[in-house]
Amino acid sequence: MTPRRLLCATLASTLATTAVQACDIALVLAMDVSGSVDAYEYELQTRGIASALVDQGVTEALLRGRVALAVVQWSGAMEQMVSLDWVRMDEPAQISRTAARIATLPRSFAGGNTAVGEAIDLAADLFSQVRDCRHWVIDVSGDGDENEGYTVGSARRNAFNQGITINGLAIEGVVTGQSISNFYRRWVVTPGGFVITAQQHADFARAIREKLLRELIAPMAEAPGSLGRAESVQLARLP
Repeated sequence: MTPRRLLCATLASTLATTAVQACDIALVLAMDVSGSVDAYEYELQTRGIASALVDQGVTEALLRGRVALAVVQWSGAMEQMVSLDWVRMDEPAQISRTAARIATLPRSFAGGNTAVGEAIDLAADLFSQVRDCRHWVIDVSGDGDENEGYTVGSARRNAFNQGITINGLAIEGVVTGQSISNFYRRWVVTPGGFVITAQQHADFARAIREKLLRELIAPMAEAPGSLGRAESVQLARLP
């Protein structure tokens, strides 16, 4: 083989490998660790995420979608932290290791308020590191509405304008009814996004598994930026 042909063959092989390994979805899991979440409820969240990741259906979806995953913990104003930087879900062993790390993540904040908008802003900034991923998704979970910062409306709009989809996992309490779910529907999720409701923190593991499956398995997983004009107008009219 001539040097020219050898170079062409090498480039073709590299391009083929890159195509196979391309990232389909980049997903940020943004966990509420505000003062309304006690130590037991925090553990229910971390262990619930870990359990969901190693579920057979979720594991298969993560591998099929070549997912990049990150975890953010958030509370009040200026209380947001990346707890797990981007990890590529490219083999079952990597998923198992990631699940084990998440199950034992130390809590970043305790006793704070609820600044949902600032959590969205931090999560949105992370996607600059995974530009090879075709779809960008923020998965916000929480058990309260915004009581500090009050930037959720602008944060959601900015994320939407960057092509980011925001979905919500609303954790209801004994006396909240559907108020947290309604807050997430009205203020947090982007058009085309959705809300899954957990009936208290004990239901979190079931809810996060359902949510991940819906986010990761086509045709339910939507491509950010593919929304129609009517949905864009709907966003513009929201508070």
